[in-house]
Amino acid sequence: MRVVRVRHEGRVFYASLEGNQVQCLNKDLGLSEPLPLDQITIMPPVAPSKIICAGLNYHAHAREMNKAVPEEPVLFFKPPSAIIGAWQPIILPSQSSRVDYEGELAVVMGKLCRHVSVDQASEYIFGYTCANDVTARDLQAKDGLYGRAKGFDTFAPMGPWIETVVPDPSDVTIVTRLNGEVRQEGASADMIFSPWELVSFASSVMTLLPGDVILTGTPPGIGPMSAGDEVQVEISGVALLISPVVSEEDSGQVHGVIQ
Repeated sequence: MRVVRVRHEGRVFYASLEGNQVQCLNKDLGLSEPLPLDQITIMPPVAPSKIICAGLNYHAHAREMNKAVPEEPVLFFKPPSAIIGAWQPIILPSQSSRVDYEGELAVVMGKLCRHVSVDQASEYIFGYTCANDVTARDLQAKDGLYGRAKGFDTFAPMGPWIETVVPDPSDVTIVTRLNGEVRQEGASADMIFSPWELVSFASSVMTLLPGDVILTGTPPGIGPMSAGDEVQVEISGVALLISPVVSEEDSGQVHGVIQ
């Protein structure tokens, strides 16, 4: 099932996507009839308490970066304020001279969990979506840390929906296109740690809440974006995420608020 987060007449709720209409999943709202897409606004698919990211989680990407394969997952965070939905623009901050795309499979948690085993992990996952772990590469190198480089507003595009039925998330293809040209193409089978292993490991450190997101790492082929570009992240059996790219000067962003 494709699940979208939508706004309709001032209310935000989850709905199933069925062709060119949606069906509200919250029966308490009294919206029993399907709503056509032209009557709703598609929102970012989640509003998590945290976005957990796995660094260097593809063998081929580790080779690309000339780094050793980690012995256990390397985790970092993006702030929830970085999330945008499909078709919303990635804003290139004036602080950075190089901002990269990183197409990724995102895990969306469905249940509160803590200390779950790898075998149990799938029971706590609600579904999967596409994500772009946007990174200011020059600031990452300068700071030696990820907080600023990956934390700007709009640096976590996700969506447009959550796919709840993915037969084998360890066997999907991730393709990132820049202006229609393939720049990344990898298989989740090349992950160093599977989605289930990442859920289990993260839950051994912190409580995962419904709606929390785990980004599972990026395949090789990362590269820079420029204003005017369009980035597509497509994952087989999951979704297609499309994001335009704009400069901060042309974004209408004032004091941290996207107009």
